[in-house]
Amino acid sequence: MRVTQSMLTQNMLRNLSQSYERLGKIQDQLSTGKKITRPSDDPVVAIKGMAYRTNLTEVEQFKRNFSEAHNWIDASDSALNEATQVLQRIRELVVQASNDTYEQSQRGHIAKEINELKSHLVSIANTQIAGKYIFNGTDTLNPPVNLNDPVNKVSTNREQVKIELLKGIQLPVNVNPTRLFTYSGNPGEGLFSDLEALVNDLEAGKSGEELNKYLSYMDKHIDNVLAERAELGARSNRLELMEARVDEQEVIAQQILSNNEDADLERVITDLKTQESVHRAALGVGARIIQPTLLDFLR
Repeated sequence: MRVTQSMLTQNMLRNLSQSYERLGKIQDQLSTGKKITRPSDDPVVAIKGMAYRTNLTEVEQFKRNFSEAHNWIDASDSALNEATQVLQRIRELVVQASNDTYEQSQRGHIAKEINELKSHLVSIANTQIAGKYIFNGTDTLNPPVNLNDPVNKVSTNREQVKIELLKGIQLPVNVNPTRLFTYSGNPGEGLFSDLEALVNDLEAGKSGEELNKYLSYMDKHIDNVLAERAELGARSNRLELMEARVDEQEVIAQQILSNNEDADLERVITDLKTQESVHRAALGVGARIIQPTLLDFLR
């Protein structure tokens, strides 16, 4: 086959074009830090990257869920701690009031303090986090306690509020409010009803022996709060373990994604220097091929 000047020129242009293309690809890798900039560069890397990125996004969402779970559990624990202190104070007042040496006016003062403490317990039961009531089961938009309501003074919603913290694993973050903030017609079975009865008996001038029964009522309510706090504490420990596991998963997911997509900069720079040398050689060869034109022969 006869090799013509035109063929040499076309080959030179094709080789230069391919050289520019390789330089452009290396430049993209250096400027982005990624092996590929479009799926067609390496479909396998692109498909794996989509799967790994989806996994990483899930892990990041779970981490945000942990923040909300901590808010619920920490707020519930703080509120129950405060409720425990209030109930213990009420128990102390009951012990005082059970002493028959107290005059009626003194018991009246105790009744007023217990009434205020009862109102404080109502505010604890109606604790909100980000506009949501945390002691009303899944009905987070309505307050669980309204003693002025003649029918539904205390909500009976005990549904668990669950937050997904790992794929397929949901953790309840609320306590069972029907064991804590209760109202009942049976003595000893309703916190607020017992407190109302206690205040009424104090104001009515009941004897110390008659008031003594409220000690067992208060002990029962305090035990209920402590039992819920213990369960909440166990759940908090599990939450921390799960959070540590998700943190590890995030590191692993980022490492896998990096190994799949990130460019090896040392290798890319070496390839760049090699390709620059090849490109300069191609330009030099092209200059030598094009230089002897017809006019050069005629001179």
